[in-house]
Amino acid sequence: MKPMDPQTPPAGTPPRGASIIGDVDQTTAGCGPFVMASDTLEGNKVVDPSGEEIGTIDHIMVDVLGGRIAYAVLAMGGFLGIGEKLHALPWSALTLDTRRKCFVLGIEKERIKAAPGFDKEHWPTMANSEWATSIHEYYGISPYWEKDRYDPWA
Repeated sequence: MKPMDPQTPPAGTPPRGASIIGDVDQTTAGCGPFVMASDTLEGNKVVDPSGEEIGTIDHIMVDVLGGRIAYAVLAMGGFLGIGEKLHALPWSALTLDTRRKCFVLGIEKERIKAAPGFDKEHWPTMANSEWATSIHEYYGISPYWEKDRYDPWA
């Protein structure tokens, strides 16, 4: 079996979610990069288009009813978890770079600093459709639930 085109998901997979760039070889034994344990992604660094580090993936948030990833929570700033600002990133706003072993977010670091965020003690109500829509709009991403007409709040 030949390596797959990095931008092409496995056959039958609808195009949604994070993109993948870099070395993608489905003949290699083990997990990844199409199916991975969430804890292997937590702690991965996130960089902007210029390669500047923005922060790290702190949590992967799952839409339980829809059965898919809704957000990656980005942690930036702070020291040893103190003073960190958290940001919910739409999963489809990220690209997994298998060569550099990081995620690339197509937005400059300064725009992320100005993005709506929260801290560990004050999480937003992520099941609120107005909040979720505003986050997707901020990042210029169509809400994931619109792609297949699934509405998690219906």
